[in-house]
Amino acid sequence: MTNNRKKGIRIAGTLFIILLCALGYWTYRSLNPTREQVQAAKARIEAYSCYEIRRNGKTMLRFDEDTTTLAATFMNRWALVPSCQGRLAASNNTDITRNRYQGLDADSVLVEKADSLDSLYKDSKWKESELAYYIHSHSVMDLGYNRICAFENREKVLRDSAKKMLDSLHHIQGKTPSDKSNQKDGKLVLVYLIKYKAFYTDENGKTRSEDCKLIQTNAEERKDRQYCHLFQLVSETTPDGIYGIAPRTAIGIVNLQGATHRDTINYEQRHDSLGYFSGNYDSLYQAEGYGTWMGHDGSYYEGEWKNGERNGWGFSIAPKKPLRVGEWKKDRYKGERLVYTSQRIYGIDISKYQHIKGRKRYQINWKKLRITHLGNISRKTVAGNVNYPIRFIYIKSTEGKSIVNPYYKKDYSAARAHGYKVGTYHFFSTRTPAVAQANHFLRHSCIRRGDFPPVLDLEPSHSQISKMGGPGVLFARVRTWLRLVERATGVKPILYISQIFVNRYLPAAPDLKHNYKIWIARYGEYKPDIHLVYWQLCPDGRVAGIHGAVDINVFNGYQDAFTKFSQNEVVR
Repeated sequence: MTNNRKKGIRIAGTLFIILLCALGYWTYRSLNPTREQVQAAKARIEAYSCYEIRRNGKTMLRFDEDTTTLAATFMNRWALVPSCQGRLAASNNTDITRNRYQGLDADSVLVEKADSLDSLYKDSKWKESELAYYIHSHSVMDLGYNRICAFENREKVLRDSAKKMLDSLHHIQGKTPSDKSNQKDGKLVLVYLIKYKAFYTDENGKTRSEDCKLIQTNAEERKDRQYCHLFQLVSETTPDGIYGIAPRTAIGIVNLQGATHRDTINYEQRHDSLGYFSGNYDSLYQAEGYGTWMGHDGSYYEGEWKNGERNGWGFSIAPKKPLRVGEWKKDRYKGERLVYTSQRIYGIDISKYQHIKGRKRYQINWKKLRITHLGNISRKTVAGNVNYPIRFIYIKSTEGKSIVNPYYKKDYSAARAHGYKVGTYHFFSTRTPAVAQANHFLRHSCIRRGDFPPVLDLEPSHSQISKMGGPGVLFARVRTWLRLVERATGVKPILYISQIFVNRYLPAAPDLKHNYKIWIARYGEYKPDIHLVYWQLCPDGRVAGIHGAVDINVFNGYQDAFTKFSQNEVVR
């Protein structure tokens, strides 16, 4: 028995030693993975630097260097402002990032963030109004309509969340221990943090992302002046602290400048000092295909790219700047190109020149009116044959303080009798007083209930404007005419102007641009880049029943918008 016991002890000892060696080897291999394991475990690591404002150990506010990424807790409730896919990478210099708020107390930072968020909220409100204008005048038949509607929904969420966040921040500010009654709430403390997120491919070939932590940094500097960092996924850390599989690795600057990445670059996002791009790339790592750009200043572009530039269809919007939808070429906005179909709302404007050609006189055949051609002065994209009904007609009544269209009253009565929506316009003269012109227009025009708003046709040349005293004098007279006619008819008149006039003079009269509807004459292939109600797209169209060329106009919107306009924006 003694020998057997000794033999058993020797065997047990040997097995124990083998077990210890195996355990030691397993632990060594886990903590010191092979090259193959390291390569298989490689991941792209993004560093997220942020600050927290705490009171009594509880996080009241968390934010990064970009205010578009902001989250706060208050009274156990989260008020979250979406990051808009904000920056995830650390600042280009962690020390500078960390020092930005050094020396500031948490209350000062709170005020700064409240101001920044207030600007974000106001910007979102501006964007919402621009998007609402677009959606009002477009439909699913227009290219990119659904994408813009989706963006509008995201902006609404951003606006509502920003409002909730502002309320929370103001509540936090109201509870600062500036007065003795609130001393029990504790002092606000500012804390700096760095967090990491890993993007890697699992054993099934699927791309995954997960929070991770830095566990080791190689102290030996490499030739390329970079260091090797070891990161551990949160899910791969065992309770006793022994790593179950090889840690994920990433190569990066020791102070975490930017996002570290795999040897084969496969970014979904690319960051720089102005913002970030998210989308596809060509072999030269330039933006290619469909993608989005978000600037740190709040600007946004979504659409097609080529050679790193906006090229093709897309839309852009920025704080206090209009929404731009349409075609881009070599990073420059060209405009929105319409597709003309029978679903659009068309109209014409006429004067004595539709009746007089030299010594000949022509009548209008009101029963045959139909648009048959959209003119040749510019390229147009037409789906189907041009054989469109006419939905509205504007007729010239007067010019200056003495000229009258001899065919006006007859054409006005005929147009109404045949069921057309009718409007009347006046040609403005730079040589006569505005009051005399307004009275002349009202005296000789047949403006009745249900008519479309009267129009002031404003086509002065540069020399005429200079001769009368400049744009300031012109706009003063225009305001007088508009005010008198609005008072008499009960509806705001519409301004008819050219695209050149808009670009050169209208910025000097922002009140007219914002308070009055615009009818633009522009004969290019792209839609005018301004809020408008009508677009005169050609002066050389053809209409069955009318001799010679006719001005063709398109209403800025589809049937629903036209119905609302016909009900709400007419003479009472």
